[in-house]
Amino acid sequence: MRYSRTSRISEEIKKIVSSLIMNELKDPRISKLTSITHVETTGDLRYANIYVSTFGKDSDNHDETIEALNNAKGFIRKELGKHLKLRYTPEPIFKSDDSIKQGVYMSKLIENVNKLAPSKQEVEDND
Repeated sequence: MRYSRTSRISEEIKKIVSSLIMNELKDPRISKLTSITHVETTGDLRYANIYVSTFGKDSDNHDETIEALNNAKGFIRKELGKHLKLRYTPEPIFKSDDSIKQGVYMSKLIENVNKLAPSKQEVEDND
């Protein structure tokens, strides 16, 4: 499989934005357990869709984190421009990613099914 230029740039954006969230951004609305799950850069490198996931109980906290990141969009774009040597600096677009929540939900469903299913020993004893 060929690794395209946009994929490499997307991964670099993911590293830079993750670093910025952990070290530079001091907004209290940004959750401490925020992670960048995926970045998709358009073919013309003008926009970067950044998928953000937060871990925690509060869904309000997740919405506040997305809002805070959107408010810091200008700063993040400026920092991307410093680190990336591109003609145009991609505009970050932050989107919610619920894949971790869905994974935890599916895991709980599988655990519940396994608890309810009879074990092999019980099946053999009944035969």
